[in-house]
Amino acid sequence: MKVIDILNNSKRPFASFELVPPLKGSDASRLYQSLDPLMEFQPPFINITCHRDEIEFVPNADGTFTRMTLAKRPGTVAIVAAIMRRYPELEIVPHVICGGSSCSRVESELLDLHFLGINNIMALRGDALPGQKRFLPEPDGFSHSSELVEMISNLNRGQYLDPTVTQGLATDFCIGVAGYPEKHFEAANLESDIDNLRKKVEAGAQYIVTQMFFDNEKFFTFVELCRKAGITVPIIPGLKPISSKKQIDLLPRAFHIDIPQELVSLMNKTKTAEDAYNLGIEWAVEQSRDLLQHGFPAIHYYTMAKPDNVCQIVRAVF
Repeated sequence: MKVIDILNNSKRPFASFELVPPLKGSDASRLYQSLDPLMEFQPPFINITCHRDEIEFVPNADGTFTRMTLAKRPGTVAIVAAIMRRYPELEIVPHVICGGSSCSRVESELLDLHFLGINNIMALRGDALPGQKRFLPEPDGFSHSSELVEMISNLNRGQYLDPTVTQGLATDFCIGVAGYPEKHFEAANLESDIDNLRKKVEAGAQYIVTQMFFDNEKFFTFVELCRKAGITVPIIPGLKPISSKKQIDLLPRAFHIDIPQELVSLMNKTKTAEDAYNLGIEWAVEQSRDLLQHGFPAIHYYTMAKPDNVCQIVRAVF
């Protein structure tokens, strides 16, 4: 079933989850360790993140360097197939990104997913490579996720990149995109970022999942501005519980988000790692309850492959 149909037809609020694939060198059992505990809640869909290949320069004996492209996690298609083998009835939403790929490579990945029977895609631009000051597309790649959404929409109409394919079978992907309640860090301001989000919706996106946030008022303002901008598709709030005191410093740098002063003060008063962990759970529980009271149909939880605290939150809320 498509995510948009799940959102429109669900009779009660639900939790969905996002998993990070295991690092190269492990096997599917590591993936299942992250996924199995979440199945207690019968999630209608699971998102699977995607990470672009990284570039490393390996020193040679003569003082020169060899440029190497390294994939640090298994590919999206393999991860999806492994989950489908274990949970054939579970709807899987793979992330497809622009970064590090040509348009034709992205299309090939989408068609592989289509052959697997995948009906849902999260279309993202992806991050810049470590050390790059800004995102740089491949020579024959996409610069913006709206371009990726447009290509997926074309595939849904049977329009392929190869002009010789004149009677291509139409795919049937439901397209999700990301939204940023505190704006994408590259955007000049929140209003211009929402204008970019509107372009993704106009290109064919059917729902939005937000970046993590810790202040619900910022999310409510974001939703209000989206509606004023003519964005009418469902908006799913995305939450991640803080699991350690050091994340108060790490998360704002990594994800360009703010941590409310109240949460910072409470976290600084914790005496042990367990206290900090439990505080993160309590804060996310209160956030979740408030979001549900405001009528949002779902909450998307970022598990980061460590589902224990998310499981505690969902048990307390749903």
